[in-house]
Amino acid sequence: MAAEQGKVDPMHQFQVEPLFGHDWTIAGHSIAFTNSSLWMALTLIAVWVFMLGGMKRELVPGRWQAAVEGVTGFISSMMETNIGPQGRKFVPYVFSLFIFILFANMLGLLPFGLVPGVHPFTVTSHLTVTAVLAIVSFAIVLVVGFARHGFHFFSLFVPHGAPWWMLPILVPVEFVSFMVRPFSLALRLFVAMTAGHVLLKVLAGFVIQGVNLESLVLTPVVAIPSFALMIGISGLELLVAAIQAYVFALLTSLYLNDAVNLH
Repeated sequence: MAAEQGKVDPMHQFQVEPLFGHDWTIAGHSIAFTNSSLWMALTLIAVWVFMLGGMKRELVPGRWQAAVEGVTGFISSMMETNIGPQGRKFVPYVFSLFIFILFANMLGLLPFGLVPGVHPFTVTSHLTVTAVLAIVSFAIVLVVGFARHGFHFFSLFVPHGAPWWMLPILVPVEFVSFMVRPFSLALRLFVAMTAGHVLLKVLAGFVIQGVNLESLVLTPVVAIPSFALMIGISGLELLVAAIQAYVFALLTSLYLNDAVNLH
């Protein structure tokens, strides 16, 4: 928590900073290992450790293996429901997308700030990260669509059953709606995670300010309700972290359905 003269800066938690105080120069380019890079690496390590439990292939799975198989089965079922049998081809990608976002969201909510010098960082609260995930997903949709249907993929912008005289209006609208998809994917996750973290920091500031009042009357009135709200918002943020990972994966599967099952 960034505090200066008893004040809490809710935006400091999103600042990207080099960890070692300097940059490395590679091929004439300045490269820095930042806190964002560190937490993305920690997310990948956490995902790898989690997946180790699903590689045991025991006849009677334990809790760890059951958890991995449960998540895999959940994504596989979602893809088959939204796309059909051909959706199984995309399960590895959508599963990786879902599990990475979920773990990144959860790690950013862990109370590492209680350890001096350790500050959690939520990589999905940065638009650059969510935009890359959205653009990659959108690019896969385009590649699959043109690979399967060729130029017939453009018929996606022609609503079925629409009268011909409405096409000059409907086709541009459908095209803009299609091109906005990566922006909506990126912004939805970015805004949800950023807003929740800012709210938690603001409430933490109320708690600190209430304690600093050192008043038997005002301190309980300000600090205790704010702390109770922090607990409630933290629980809500855990739910939002899971929901946003699911929504990102769900929308990706729906967009892939447009590319696979073009009508």
